[in-house]
Amino acid sequence: QVQLVESGGGLVQPGGSLRLSCAASGFTFSIYAMNWYRQAPGKERELVAGISSSGGRTNYADSVKGRFTISRDNPKNTMYLQMNSLKSEDTAVYYCNVHRYGNVYWGQGTQVTVSS
Repeated sequence: QVQLVESGGGLVQPGGSLRLSCAASGFTFSIYAMNWYRQAPGKERELVAGISSSGGRTNYADSVKGRFTISRDNPKNTMYLQMNSLKSEDTAVYYCNVHRYGNVYWGQGTQVTVSS
């Protein structure tokens, strides 16, 4: 079965950095586009970044452009989100996501808290 496991979240000061990982299993990772979403308290889940199956194409929410970088390592079945210059408004639970055969799969999420 499809499994997505996020890791790498934590507490960081404003201006700091974190790298999130999403370990995938149960499907052919290298042929699917992948996404990072986030959900802050009291807000709807929003798309943060997406990456094509090969990693050659990426897209970002305007709020994170220039600060976040999405990448993937297909042989390792893992996707990453490098987050730099973090702001308090980046505080959220971050989820990875894949669309496969009309179904949408989510990981359990990893908490990112940006606070001094």
